[in-house]
Amino acid sequence: MAGTAAASPLHIYLGHGASGNAATMAPFVDGLRTRGLLADAVDLPVRKAEDAVPVWRSVVPDGAGTVAGGQSYGGRVSTLAAAAGASYAGLVLFCFPVHPPGRVDRAAERTAHFPDITCPVLLLSGEADPFARLDLLRAAVKRLPHAELVTYPRLGHTMKPVLPDVLDRVAAFVAGLPRP
Repeated sequence: MAGTAAASPLHIYLGHGASGNAATMAPFVDGLRTRGLLADAVDLPVRKAEDAVPVWRSVVPDGAGTVAGGQSYGGRVSTLAAAAGASYAGLVLFCFPVHPPGRVDRAAERTAHFPDITCPVLLLSGEADPFARLDLLRAAVKRLPHAELVTYPRLGHTMKPVLPDVLDRVAAFVAGLPRP
């Protein structure tokens, strides 16, 4: 019909955990693609998350057509970019590292940027994740203006045992985001 344009699809960019690389995100990327979504993994230098933000920003486009996120370290890098002014349609965070294992004193510092994130955020986490004590994670999520937290009992710092559910939730989240 003349005068109407189909909404553009959103493109999901996922960063990997500190012990991985873009290839380790293949189960997520492939699963999202199977669900009809555009998805790619981003290789990040593994160093202090703040130092990886310029690399992230050079690869992941700003704009209403981008959903950013990732596993642990990659998710943290994407939140730092979003808080520093990158504009995304949304963020999807798997196993967000609220604190290093055994260092709960670092939780406030690791999530201090959360109030500066303006886009919707979906966080998925194991309830036994040594990087995210559940009470600290829930408190941090309350500091995000538009966030949903999904937790999985007895699950640690991985989403692989519940990956089909995780990917279905990401697909539903992305389907609810506005299209450019």
